[in-house]
Amino acid sequence: MARGMPHHNRWIQGRYGVGKNLPHFVLLCYLCQFVTGHIRYSIPEEMKKGSLIGNFAQDLGLDLKRLRSGQARLVSGESVQYVELKADKGVLVVKERIDREQLCGDTTPCSISFEMILENPMELHQITIEITDINDNYPTFKRDSMHFEISETASTGARFSLISAEDLDVGVNGLRDYFLSDNDNFILKQHSNADEKKYAEMVLQKPLDRETNPNLSLKLIAVDGGTPQRSGTVNINVAVLDVNDNAPVFNQSIYKVVVTEMSPIDSYVTTVKASDADFGSNGIVTYYFSDIDSALGNLFKIDENTGEIYVKGDVDYEKDKKYELRIDAKDKGGLTDSSKVVIEIADINDNAPFISVMSFTSPLSEDSPPGTTIGIINVKDVDSGDNGQV
Repeated sequence: MARGMPHHNRWIQGRYGVGKNLPHFVLLCYLCQFVTGHIRYSIPEEMKKGSLIGNFAQDLGLDLKRLRSGQARLVSGESVQYVELKADKGVLVVKERIDREQLCGDTTPCSISFEMILENPMELHQITIEITDINDNYPTFKRDSMHFEISETASTGARFSLISAEDLDVGVNGLRDYFLSDNDNFILKQHSNADEKKYAEMVLQKPLDRETNPNLSLKLIAVDGGTPQRSGTVNINVAVLDVNDNAPVFNQSIYKVVVTEMSPIDSYVTTVKASDADFGSNGIVTYYFSDIDSALGNLFKIDENTGEIYVKGDVDYEKDKKYELRIDAKDKGGLTDSSKVVIEIADINDNAPFISVMSFTSPLSEDSPPGTTIGIINVKDVDSGDNGQV
């Protein structure tokens, strides 16, 4: 505890200042040029009630008998509520809790002043107590979290302002630095206002990729310079906005399927599937036949939303035993991928044998020997395999 040594003045100073309107008792003392003393003490805030501030009797050169005979008492304003005079011991002690932040805010130095009066003869002594700061406050943010929506095409070097923390302490105990939690995309830049208050920005140093990491969770940490050091934290949530930077991709380059000929209209054939790593509308895929003017469009159809392929017309093995369909998958941004569907047609016994007479001898002579060729016929069945055997 630093104690000020008393000094004697022939004028009143301190809380009233020179030339200001003075209370009557002070004015009388001024006119009479009573000897006055001025002592100054320095104590930390938040001292316990009853804690010693200083031995004013010793510092002013007063004995205890003089304090009793002069009915020593403290006067002047609200400051007296914080201090108690122990005349029997000649000391000042803490009467009420002193909170520097409540008393002075961010004003420094912070002090309270009051007068001690003695009578018979009258004396006036001014006492000033400087309240020094202790690190009893944490840096705090006004919100628990911040939310950013940033496009994945945002350029490196893009800056994003962050909310500032407040620390009611002053000096070395006040706010000192900001830190950003470890991440691959952002770094922290700190700046100071004209009043020396610090603020921070988040700077993009590596491009964002929604497909790799659609959401980033960071923390901004504010620390003070006190001992022990205190800190405050706010959460930063970054939602990465999608751009159409990914094309659809089929899960197979070739799809193979067997369809029985003469299958009814709307019979299911197969389903093609393409995925798009983009988000939202950029990830919506539609399906088309690559050659929309092809005659195959009369035989098959595709659901543009699901990729399901169905029979649309008459599929006849005897006309074509295999079909190849080229399919495009397209996203809303126009990016595409292609695949092929090979459809083999399975034969059914849908054709009767066909008999044709190629040659026939008539009339036949009655003396024709056995084995004489009478006629030649041709039997055909356009079905395949066992269905075509006659």
